[in-house]
Amino acid sequence: MKLQQNKAPVLEALKQHLQNRVVPFDVPGHKGGRGNRELTDFLGINCLKADVNSMKPLDNLCHPVSVIKEAQELAADAFGAHSAFFTVNGTTGSVQTMIMAAVGANEKIIMPRNVHRSAINALVVNGAIPVYVDPGTNKKLGIPLGMSRDAVKKAIEENPDAKAVLINNPTYYGVCSDIKAITDLAHEHGMLVLADEAHGTHFYFGEDMPISAMKAGADLAAVSMHKTGGSLTQSSILLCGEKINSDYIRQIINLTQTTSGSYLLISSLDTARKNLALNGKEIFRRTVSFAEYARNEINKINGLYAFGNELCDGDAFFDFDKTKLSVHTRDIGLAGIEVYDILRDEYGIQIEFGDIGNILAIISAGDRALEIERLISSLSEIQRLYSKDKAGMFDHEYINPKVVIAPQKAFYSKKKTLPIEKSAGEVCGEFVMCYPPGIPILAPGEIITDEIISYIKYAKEKGCFMTGTQDMKIENINVVI
Repeated sequence: MKLQQNKAPVLEALKQHLQNRVVPFDVPGHKGGRGNRELTDFLGINCLKADVNSMKPLDNLCHPVSVIKEAQELAADAFGAHSAFFTVNGTTGSVQTMIMAAVGANEKIIMPRNVHRSAINALVVNGAIPVYVDPGTNKKLGIPLGMSRDAVKKAIEENPDAKAVLINNPTYYGVCSDIKAITDLAHEHGMLVLADEAHGTHFYFGEDMPISAMKAGADLAAVSMHKTGGSLTQSSILLCGEKINSDYIRQIINLTQTTSGSYLLISSLDTARKNLALNGKEIFRRTVSFAEYARNEINKINGLYAFGNELCDGDAFFDFDKTKLSVHTRDIGLAGIEVYDILRDEYGIQIEFGDIGNILAIISAGDRALEIERLISSLSEIQRLYSKDKAGMFDHEYINPKVVIAPQKAFYSKKKTLPIEKSAGEVCGEFVMCYPPGIPILAPGEIITDEIISYIKYAKEKGCFMTGTQDMKIENINVVI
């Protein structure tokens, strides 16, 4: 029976519940907003009334049997998956569920090192062993790429006991690996394929997009609906292929996900899925149109380079996400984070992130043409007013790590604290990263080198927001004794 994508079961049940005017003697204690007037005035009465607890008419996220179950089935159908789960711990929760379901303690997982911190955090929690594939670097842009087929093949042949391969689809910068070829290769060797699609929701609904993980035959995919799908922040969907035991996945999700799932988040997933299923092609056609226009106009500004699929090489840069507006800034003598700060502080424009050589603006159909023009003109003015000599600038984002201890063992080992500048040669016992994008510069179990120390110092000087260490000032680091 064909599912009706114009339905939104959770939203409809929630509306019906509110119409029934049920007297609440359960949590939350704000009682539909009456107990916190200031919050109600700020967020709106409908928002507070919809912030309810699990109950029979509204189903239960931990063990869905009615409207949430139906909504998840609709999501699976819309995404072309065998099954789907709504998650409210962000795509961090979905990524960690994938890893914890696919590999156990002391089992190997093959992955690129430029993964989000959530993936390495999962290794710290469950004790799996990473086999890192060097994603390589685009020398002009200094950014990490995807995984080449040969590099993955080599990792599989050298680690035939690995249980899974994890793929970014796409990276934060919009770079896609050849996920179909890598998936086929992994399956030939009996390994599961996990896809971090935090930035790839639109691959399932847009036209002429890079291939989605489910279409490529991946076993699990974590999709960040709130990033490009239109749901509320922190809401995500975990997609499962036909070979996956969905009931086991539900058990893994429930190890870490809250038992108090927010109906604001759940209903937003339900509604966003409906919108994408009915209107996704037009939504992402408009998104690409905005992004391509901005890319073409920015490339007329001397010294700025908004890169696109002209860089595709059929391998580690197999495909490009055209909705991404990534701009290389180093040729005007400015780090990406410096452009990020100038746009925010001087022009009132908030972009997604700036690193040491690039900025990323997230484009969507929710943007307006006037705002796109404002971004372009602001970048033109920044180039005119702030350009300087690029001599002495750090020229790459990615440093290939040397892993000597498994992340879990290193994180829980006895440690001592050293000033970062005096830690060369030591084994890192915690994380250091710029956020966003949240890709670790250092992870537990990796050797600290002079190059890495220089990178951290440079990133701090340029104004990158650094996180991960116990030391909130990022001046000291814990190393394994």
